[in-house]
This record gives sequence, C-alpha cells and structure tokens, in this order.
Amino acid sequence: MFGDGINTDDMYPGFAMRLSIPDASRHMFHASRPGWPDLVKPGDIVVAGRNFGLGSSRPVPLLFKELGVAALVAEQFNSLFFRNCINYGLPAATLPDATKLITEGSTVDVDFTAGKLESGGRTHEIAPLPEFLRSVLAAGGLFPQLEAAGKLRPARGE
Repeated sequence: MFGDGINTDDMYPGFAMRLSIPDASRHMFHASRPGWPDLVKPGDIVVAGRNFGLGSSRPVPLLFKELGVAALVAEQFNSLFFRNCINYGLPAATLPDATKLITEGSTVDVDFTAGKLESGGRTHEIAPLPEFLRSVLAAGGLFPQLEAAGKLRPARGE
C-alpha cells in the first residue's frame, strides 16, 4: 500500500536505469521502501493514493510486470503514468478512497470490463476501461498489439 504523490523516480531509481529490467526491478522503491520487491508475490495488486506515478516517463510498468504484479489500483493516477501502464500491458484501475477501502494483504479482484472491484467481501464500482484500452491490455501492450496488426515490425530476436 502506497500513499499520495509517489514519484516514478522513487519507483525506478536513476542508477537502476542502466540495468536490465529484471535487475532494475530488484531496486524498486530503493530509497523509500528498501526490500519491497522481496515482498511482492506473482498476482499481487498494488494499491496507492492520489497522483500515483507523477514525475518523469520512466518505463516503471515494466518493473511491476517483471515482479509479477497483476494490476495497479489507485485513488488517482498521473495521466501519463496511467497510459504508460496500459501501453506496457499493466492493468490499472482508479478507485476513490482505495487506501481506505482496501487493507494491505487483502484479496482484491478487479473486473475491468464490468467496472467492479471486490475486496474484503465488498464490491466497489470503478470506471470500466474502454474497449480499445482493454484490447491493448489483451494484446500484452501497445507494441505487441501493433506487431500483431502488422503495423510494427517485431523486435529483433523474435
């Protein structure tokens, strides 16, 4: 669980940008929450407050995905960060008062089509993602979607 105003520079420290994505993911929140990557389990959903992802346009969603994070839920996202999540294939949902409605360690289930989030036996409405954003997520991100449509050449080595 994270509070308000979490900056991408904190999520993805500058020194880690010279590392591979797997190595860089081990340094997420290095300054503010040392050891946080060790707490993450595949399928976890990260919950945060307002203006989550403010700052520079670092490819932070790749690090969350590398750690196995299934989705992000925040009271409000920085708009550039939100779209980067979608473009990199990481689902993100906005839920007002998320940090009050969801307790750390609880089970969370998100239905992006129906616009529903379940946690602690309660169902909360979230803004459903438009179909075109869900199609980007279903493809694994924007580049995979464009590659599948023949609009972009596959990355080298594939």
